Amino acid sequence: MKNTEKIKAIIEEIRPYLNGDGGDIEFIKYEENYVYIKLYGHCQHCIYKNETIENGILENIKEQVPEVKGIINVEF
Repeated sequence: MKNTEKIKAIIEEIRPYLNGDGGDIEFIKYEENYVYIKLYGHCQHCIYKNETIENGILENIKEQVPEVKGIINVEF
């Protein structure tokens, strides 16, 4: 399985937890070892979104794709 496919699968596993808090996540792209995402709903403006990204989403992805350097939350 390619890294992009692995990352998308991990995001799908995480999505129900974010949905449970009134938020959502979208995979944008995987480029140069960075994962680009967009948060929606409550997650978009949550004061804990950086902790969620670093300690939740990134940790889960790095377990299966260790070469990932970070996550960039695209806010457009």
